[in-house]
Amino acid sequence: MLTFETNTLQWLLIGFEATVGFLLVVGSKSQPFPQPSRRFGMLILSLTFLVAVGQLAPKPVTVIGHLIFLTGIGSFGLLAGIHHLVRTRREVLIAPFSGFFFCVGVGGLMIQTWDSLNQFEQWSGFLALVVLGCGQTWLVFRGLLIGRLPLAWSQAGMVALQRGNISGDDGAISCFEKGWDADEEHLNPMAYLALHRIHLFIGDNATAEEWYDALLDAGGEEAVAVEWIEAIHSTLEQIDKESSHRLPSLEHNEQE
Repeated sequence: MLTFETNTLQWLLIGFEATVGFLLVVGSKSQPFPQPSRRFGMLILSLTFLVAVGQLAPKPVTVIGHLIFLTGIGSFGLLAGIHHLVRTRREVLIAPFSGFFFCVGVGGLMIQTWDSLNQFEQWSGFLALVVLGCGQTWLVFRGLLIGRLPLAWSQAGMVALQRGNISGDDGAISCFEKGWDADEEHLNPMAYLALHRIHLFIGDNATAEEWYDALLDAGGEEAVAVEWIEAIHSTLEQIDKESSHRLPSLEHNEQE
């Protein structure tokens, strides 16, 4: 009976690991820069596949081994994820999902050794679990619930524009439409101006006028650095010099 329960727990942990890896790969498509979460998800899936194959061996990975794996990969993911979440602000998935790994791993290791701990160690472990729970709640709230990436979307929009990719789900228009935030209003004019120029470039004057009105409400072109405007114009000119003649002159901005 104990062997059956242990084997079931091992496969449940493998299922948990595979689910997290799958969600990271699928969720990466909603990120402005999908490479970090996609690579981390593929790493988890690859390691999980190896563990699943090893589970069929005469001496499979023990429950303790699974928990150590979760703790190790969770620690690595937390370091990388928090770096992206707080510093580069290009990705919000790795940190919360790695937090799930870390919490399950550490919590499971504590449970496995609980009977061998004295009262002081048990209280310390309980407080550590509470801290982990609070930290994971913050990561989920900060990353999955309110994890907006306006600066990263604008950066991704410029990258797409430099590649000549204007329309589509991964195109510059789609990226710049997500490159605004009510909490970071200084970024909004950058996205609005880019959208105004791109729609002028493709000949959609009606939509361009709508984005220009939004730009005026956000402070007008004076609220945007001249270097950003020049970069947009220069990139569009490289895509199609003929269509770039529809853009307004840069002389006014240069004089200012």
